[in-house]
Amino acid sequence: MKNDDDVHGGIKDTSIDTSQTSVRRNIAIIKVPFGLGGARGGAELGPDELITAGLKREIASLGLVLSKEVRVDCPSEPAAPIERNRVKHLNEVRQVSQKVCSEVSGAVEEGAFPLVLGGDHSVAIGTFAGLTAHYSNLGVIWFDAHADLNTEERSLSGNMHGMSVAASLGHTAFNLSHIAGAGAFIDPSNLVYIGLRDLDEYEKEQIKGLGIRAFTMHDIDRMGIKQVIEQAIATAGKGTDGIHVSFDMDCLDPREAPGVGTPVPGGLNYREAHYALEILASTNQVTSMELVEVNPLFDHNRHTARLGVELIASLLGKRIL
Repeated sequence: MKNDDDVHGGIKDTSIDTSQTSVRRNIAIIKVPFGLGGARGGAELGPDELITAGLKREIASLGLVLSKEVRVDCPSEPAAPIERNRVKHLNEVRQVSQKVCSEVSGAVEEGAFPLVLGGDHSVAIGTFAGLTAHYSNLGVIWFDAHADLNTEERSLSGNMHGMSVAASLGHTAFNLSHIAGAGAFIDPSNLVYIGLRDLDEYEKEQIKGLGIRAFTMHDIDRMGIKQVIEQAIATAGKGTDGIHVSFDMDCLDPREAPGVGTPVPGGLNYREAHYALEILASTNQVTSMELVEVNPLFDHNRHTARLGVELIASLLGKRIL
């Protein structure tokens, strides 16, 4: 049987801090079929598409226990018309965030690994609220083509999925403090971006001004995914309560994942994404995950959903050999 050095391409365990809590054996699937925070309809179909693509079968094959599977009740239609030049569907995002917060917090209390299935990336606001009710110093690795750092005043679209990180940092008018059970905000020094390539000018200023560790696709091209993920782990895992992985499927190149709402050319390829999640799993520091923005309306033969299932499996410990 090969040792870890062989399996992970020569990376030694001593290069990564493995002192933190290991991935829990019990998995709590939290489905959030919500799409009103995004730019295009269809993301609300993502959670069921991931289940249909074989997620529960993969979890069982890894010897993990599905301790709970819940479906958050989400509105599919706005309660009121959108006002011009205003944030879209804020009340709906607030309602869903509170429900997601409760489910995520409950999963942590039960000793399970929260696996949140979106929905658009605005569901992360509720995820963060639930996690920070228990972890005051949470590390975050955010895989995304976009930074999601806009505020209500600076957003060009008014779409809430582009404000989820800003809300977690306390920079938006609507933030974690408005959600029942929310604890601390995310510390920008514990946050890492991977895969960025489509940023507004305001977001660029924020990343630089806050000193957020950000690896763009240029950085991945220049450094390689091995150095990028090791440096990301060193930042998000140093002295934190664990690492939350937020994985937006549009971090991948559209040739790999066509079924997303906001595709951007030039993203991560198949092996780069798997490698990053395999190495994250090997650290035993990942305490939760969400995978979002699977949009079946733009997919081909469930390709993106199947890839999403494979990537979740890699983060939960699946190996080639």
